[in-house]
Amino acid sequence: MSDPRLFQKIQDYFCQANGVYLSCLNKSEGVITKSYGDASAKDFVYRIAGEDKYMSLISKLEKCVVENVIEEPLDTDYVKLYGVSVAIEDEPALMWVAVALIDEKMPEEVRRSMPDGIITTSEQRFYISLEFLEVLTKQILVTMKNESTANAALVKTKKTDEELKIQFHMLEALNSVIKLLEVDESFSDIAESALSYTVQALELSGAFIIRQNIDGIHLDVIVSCGNRKFDTIGIVEAPFFTGKPYIISANSFRPEKFRLFMEKYRMKAAIFQPVEVNGKTEMYICFFDDRTDRSWESYETKFLNDTKRVIQSVLTKKITTNSLAGSYASLEAILESSGCGIYVADPVKREVLYMNNCCKELFCNTIEQNKMEDYIFSNAIDGKTFTEMYSVEEDKWFDVHRTGIKWVDGRQVRLATLYDITQKKRYQQKMENQANNDFLTGLYNRMRCEQDLEKFIAQAVEDGGKGALIYIDLDDFKHINDGLGHQYGDVLLKAISHSLTHIPGIENYCYRMGGDEFIVIVTGDTIEELERIIKDIQEIFVKPWYLKGEDYYCTISGGVAFFPTDAKTVEEVIRRADIALFNAKKEGKNRIEFYSRNTDGKSTKRFDLEKHMRKAAMNECEEFTVYFQPIIDVLGTDACTGAEALVRWNSSTMGFINPVDFIPLAEYLGLINPIGEHVLREAAKHCKYWNDMGYPDYKVNVNLSVVQLLQNDIVKKIKNVIDDIKIEPKNLCLEVTESLAINDMVRMKRILNEIKSLGVKVALDDFGTGYSSLNHIREMPIDIIKIDKCFIEHIGQDDFSDAFVKMVKELANTIGVKVCVEGVETKTQYDIIKKMGIDYIQGYYFDKPMCIEDFENKYV
Repeated sequence: MSDPRLFQKIQDYFCQANGVYLSCLNKSEGVITKSYGDASAKDFVYRIAGEDKYMSLISKLEKCVVENVIEEPLDTDYVKLYGVSVAIEDEPALMWVAVALIDEKMPEEVRRSMPDGIITTSEQRFYISLEFLEVLTKQILVTMKNESTANAALVKTKKTDEELKIQFHMLEALNSVIKLLEVDESFSDIAESALSYTVQALELSGAFIIRQNIDGIHLDVIVSCGNRKFDTIGIVEAPFFTGKPYIISANSFRPEKFRLFMEKYRMKAAIFQPVEVNGKTEMYICFFDDRTDRSWESYETKFLNDTKRVIQSVLTKKITTNSLAGSYASLEAILESSGCGIYVADPVKREVLYMNNCCKELFCNTIEQNKMEDYIFSNAIDGKTFTEMYSVEEDKWFDVHRTGIKWVDGRQVRLATLYDITQKKRYQQKMENQANNDFLTGLYNRMRCEQDLEKFIAQAVEDGGKGALIYIDLDDFKHINDGLGHQYGDVLLKAISHSLTHIPGIENYCYRMGGDEFIVIVTGDTIEELERIIKDIQEIFVKPWYLKGEDYYCTISGGVAFFPTDAKTVEEVIRRADIALFNAKKEGKNRIEFYSRNTDGKSTKRFDLEKHMRKAAMNECEEFTVYFQPIIDVLGTDACTGAEALVRWNSSTMGFINPVDFIPLAEYLGLINPIGEHVLREAAKHCKYWNDMGYPDYKVNVNLSVVQLLQNDIVKKIKNVIDDIKIEPKNLCLEVTESLAINDMVRMKRILNEIKSLGVKVALDDFGTGYSSLNHIREMPIDIIKIDKCFIEHIGQDDFSDAFVKMVKELANTIGVKVCVEGVETKTQYDIIKKMGIDYIQGYYFDKPMCIEDFENKYV
């Protein structure tokens, strides 16, 4: 991730300007920005949102595989908790967690209890801020991506990054200028504020507005700001007062009159923009700088032109409210240059007194069909001072503002201004569609699911009816996604979504919750067909899916919860269906289970375990400790040759957790990746210490899970650990299970060969518990075979166990690998194994797994 200071500025700006409290995160570093304001304000906001809700939202964001905006439902409507996940090239790159206190919905007792410094916002402003945040973050991340991959264009990239900061600064300043349109002050005060914002934003020396004096020979400065003041300028000495715009940089060639004028007023660069009134140039806005290196950039000239347009709009607004009313001719000239449609009508006489050219262009079809007067004098429309209307004839949307004014002849008339908002409306419609629909599959998304479910629950309670929610999760979808690539995973998700929506009775009630999770809601009379619907869903996955030229089978696990019998809230219905889903996974997958209160207690413990595990993993895995069990060389003098690293979890809230309980869950949740990397790094660090402290041949064994090995960058991560710790690669041994290795022999051979190319050793763990053939063992690039302890328990008593261990040792001698026996606990077992010529022994006979202090006190 690039320098997070830019995201810190974005976070601070959104909080200060828009009242949105943000936290910026990524998967590798966690939270990368500091909270805005003092600690009491931050604690207050996040305490109201709730830590559980916060962690739940982060969990949902981590599962996002496409860009998404996710709302975390809260118990109060005056607090909004949203997450924004931004992806680059289908890979999640950055996450925002946004919390806002909605001013118009906040109870007075909460408002009174707020500490000083809390910033609130409106609901509309919050949603607009989220949209802007997503677009801005996407743009910044794309720029950062390009920056990191374009080393040959480093200078250009730095310039682009700087331009982004400048554009952001310009946007902030322009936002301040635009807000002046809503200020009810004099034209001079508003114009002075606009010039001040502009001078500060571009770091100019100053700016002023001049108009022609009634004497015709002088120019009066009506507004100025900057490092010096101007009063009156002779029109003869002002070469720019010609009705044309002039842009003069410090290094530009300038005619003699411009040179004399700019030298007199100590200007090195300047921009002169005309303001026309009644067809004549009677005003000019002048921006200037006294620095010798000022060269006007295109974004600067555009920004200055936008400022001029705002000032022009303010002038138009003042005229429409009769504050600058004058002759009809001057009024017409200003209204023509306003940039919006304007008409003036007498509603009593039904007479159109004025219509500018912009209005005629906006309503050309309506005028051609002789319908314009019908629109203007329509009672249904004309009775409102503000409305939003759609024109069928123009196929456009308009904002229409109406007000009563006194016309130049003294009569009361109605003035209307019309703004074309068609693009805005279409964008809103697009955003509404995106808010309700999943971008990839076209199904309804999580937010729409929760909205519909809330409605269905309320309806079932009111009518005494019943409904069901089916929570579906694809089994081992990650293997397909990682094995074939995300594009084929997306193809599969689209095909599944298409098939679900063709099942009778649920066509409009299928939702994608994110990743490979779907929900189907069955309600109304359709609930009687629930058994048929479940069967139809399972039938979809009986046949293979054709992907990348091959047939692939994909099964599902599902959980069903009824409402309102099992639960009466959206959160609880989904939670209990998820509990049933978890039980289906636990029972072997490829099945659909119904929620039962008998299993709720165990599942609640699982949810608590998941919540605390996620928190521990995000906190740099500090609660996960590495224990070491010594490995003994029994061919020599029974000396310790190293140890196997084993992870232990001592939770700060739940106490010591058995590895049997948390490791399978960590693999299921994908948290085994950060935990496994933490164990690998800690084990390598301690082994490097042993090697440096007089035991250069000590080795450390580290287990790799199937989830870790299926990562595309697993080899790179191992190499990074070796390079960072500077451990001898030969002293690091990575253990893979027999069943994992044989499940996908071609892929495993490729991955293990890449790992061995680093100089690392590979051990085949739990040998004898899988279903491998001897031919496969010969093909695998391994250095050590570890015999599972189940064959050692009855050695010396069971002929099969004795024969198996002897056979494995002979096989190992033939293919040139070592043998390690696990689970040796008695002297009898030790004596028998030592006679068989086994290389290494591991077990309680020598020592159980020990904390690092105890291991080093005894063996180092």
